[in-house]
Amino acid sequence: MNWVILSVGLFTLLSSGAVLGAALGLIGFILLHFQAGGSSSLAINSAWNLLTGFSLTAVPLFIFLGDILLSSGVSTKVYNGLTPLFRRVPGRLLHTNIAVCTLFSAVSGSSSATAAAIGSIGYPELKNRGYSPSMVVGTLAAGGTLGLLIPPSLALIIYGATQNVSIGQLFLAGIVPGLMISATFSIWIMIRSKVGSVVVPDEQEPVSRSEILRGLLQVWPLPILIFFVLGTIYMGVATPTEAASLGVIASVFMGFTWGDLTLSKLWSAFVNATIMFSAIAFIMLGTAILSQAVSLLALPREAVAFIADLGFNRYGILVMVIMVYIILGCFFDGISLLLMTLPITFPMMMALGFDPIWFGIIVTLLMEIGMITPPVGLNLFVLTSITKNEVSLTSAAWASLPYWLILLGAVGLYTLLPGIVLWLPGFW
Repeated sequence: MNWVILSVGLFTLLSSGAVLGAALGLIGFILLHFQAGGSSSLAINSAWNLLTGFSLTAVPLFIFLGDILLSSGVSTKVYNGLTPLFRRVPGRLLHTNIAVCTLFSAVSGSSSATAAAIGSIGYPELKNRGYSPSMVVGTLAAGGTLGLLIPPSLALIIYGATQNVSIGQLFLAGIVPGLMISATFSIWIMIRSKVGSVVVPDEQEPVSRSEILRGLLQVWPLPILIFFVLGTIYMGVATPTEAASLGVIASVFMGFTWGDLTLSKLWSAFVNATIMFSAIAFIMLGTAILSQAVSLLALPREAVAFIADLGFNRYGILVMVIMVYIILGCFFDGISLLLMTLPITFPMMMALGFDPIWFGIIVTLLMEIGMITPPVGLNLFVLTSITKNEVSLTSAAWASLPYWLILLGAVGLYTLLPGIVLWLPGFW
């Protein structure tokens, strides 16, 4: 009966267009009141514990940090600084999209913010140079997904804060997989530039070593910002929340001195970050209430027992969970998908003996896949709007397919070799 209320209630409310946070919270209240002996008062405790948690305050700060960088034009300077480095590499400036997205991810924490920031610079520049528009959008959409995995990641912060998993270790666990995926994206670009239809213009722009060096020196403030955000965490000097605060202060200083930040732009960034966090927080409230009900009624344990009776081992159950995430990723944005599913999937995976750090990375990768999966692939929508529909959603989706397959392959690789994910956290 519990599962019937959960599944039918969610399907009915979400298909009716109800706000996700309200839908999750309402189902949680129904389960607590009618199935858990009138325990609806526990929902208030869950909401209070969530909103007073110290780790959660890092989320709005990292959102604010990303908006400051976007508003101050720092992303433009980074893009222009790295451009000379790739002019001699097969695929040339397409690699700039991946490299800048990787660097920008190390301070912004948001996939859509990364795609928007780099896309608004990279698309018109590369299109004017004669690069294939769909190929440009594909690299930008794929590069933007790195914002979900490479720390500081909003997804990893929310996962750690809601499931009581070390955010510092999650950040460490995301570094090697993120860099490996970024490198694989670049390898595919080199292959694609040599095989099939022409996607890179036949231009031979001479570039000297001094020009490359000047470009690299142009981005010198960014490593300093990365140190404030990540280095302080890894050195044990600051918590993620404190590091986020340092990052905001450093980004404001950098924006005024190195970028073109103004007080009005700073206020606009603050307003945008507040609105975005409010939407996320509302979903988190609903998730906290539903999590309380699911935990109290032992639904994950029932699910594990049911699937075990079907003869699946723990890896068979994992494959089923992965398939569910991929399907749901077609219809929900990454953060909503994460918050909606964790009340069921996290305790289920922990009961099967999977590592919580490893599972956090796998779930984040599945969210990345959803960001470039139509019909609701958020990165695809962001970039098609930046192109003013010169590249259709269908064309963008096809151009992103190779990167989609790379991300899915990464899920399989890290499942077979979890040590790749857990190696770096093991030293902390």
